[in-house]
Amino acid sequence: MPAPIAETVMLTARALLLDMDGTLVDSGPAVERVWRAWAAKQGLDGDRVLEVVHGRQGFASMAILLPDRPMEVNHAENAEMLARETEDTEGVVPIAGAPAFLAALAGLPHALVTSADDALARARMGAAGLTVPSVAVTAEHVTRSKPDPEGFLLGARLLGIDPRDCIVLEDSEAGTRAGLAAGMQVIGIGPATAGYGATVSVPDLDSIRVTTDASGAITLTVTL
Repeated sequence: MPAPIAETVMLTARALLLDMDGTLVDSGPAVERVWRAWAAKQGLDGDRVLEVVHGRQGFASMAILLPDRPMEVNHAENAEMLARETEDTEGVVPIAGAPAFLAALAGLPHALVTSADDALARARMGAAGLTVPSVAVTAEHVTRSKPDPEGFLLGARLLGIDPRDCIVLEDSEAGTRAGLAAGMQVIGIGPATAGYGATVSVPDLDSIRVTTDASGAITLTVTL
């Protein structure tokens, strides 16, 4: 019996906006260690906490999990959590296809848009052997966490590209919602993203091929 023919989808943009954790970098074990320790300290169920935290800034996750707690306490604890996460990079590795994907973007408009702060982003990208893009929107640059679109809109503005001409790559529900709210197409990394409303979903970055033309248009050929 002949092998099934892979289905492909082609998406075109002028710029790409890239999430980090779960999209470029697999930091799952480190995230789980730090947040399970926090959950135990708060008397919360660790599984429930991990369902909430992915894709959001820490203070926003804490506000969901402990709704009666003052936000100033959340912000203070978030700073402590970021410091712990920056120190804990054991087991942080690149998502499959990430090194080649970033290499293919050299010279093309793209930006990192992450809920991590600058120190954590550089620690995790470095641990995974990846270079931080020259344009990076980190926690210090926004006032609202994903799923608010602020970070992606800022990334588009810094690149000088209309948001409608940007494609987001994301793995979390909060990030997918943020990209869609910004008026952008979203390529979901991981099968769960289909349920979040991503434009298309792929297992990892090995499923995406990057090409460009003389006009500067970026074409992503996505193998489903």
